[in-house]
Amino acid sequence: MDFRMDHQLSPPDRVQAALTAAGVDVRIQEFPSSTRTAVEAAATVGTSVAQIVKSLVFLAGHSPILALVSGANRLDTQRLGALTGAAIGKADANSVRDATGYAIGGVPPLGFPAPIPTFIDRDLLQYDVVWAAAGTPRHVFPITPQDLLRITNGRVADLGTR
Repeated sequence: MDFRMDHQLSPPDRVQAALTAAGVDVRIQEFPSSTRTAVEAAATVGTSVAQIVKSLVFLAGHSPILALVSGANRLDTQRLGALTGAAIGKADANSVRDATGYAIGGVPPLGFPAPIPTFIDRDLLQYDVVWAAAGTPRHVFPITPQDLLRITNGRVADLGTR
């Protein structure tokens, strides 16, 4: 079964299947309140904003890219452009859903219909555990930065400004 394309599974179940397939043994957690923004997620989970992984989809030229940024940082799109060698543009809600299979506010770092080049904010690496979205604005999962790097095949870079 292709968990990335099986839309009969709920979004969190698709993320759980992708995590399991990647060899990550974590349990997705559902909360009654929103985890849509980094501030909401940190308050809901009970962690620092800096330990929240913001999954930001942009277009490098016409191709989607994913930036996984610490919740305490703002993405520096000029730095991202320098890394990709292309002009960086904002991906609208339809482009995000087409590229990832998920809606803005719940985009996980994996489980997409096709691989997406991924860049990981170096600031996330300082923590033992970070929290990422799991398909909806109420589902998240904990993961070590090392596992996040491994499962996304991400490139670590200084992406953020405070």
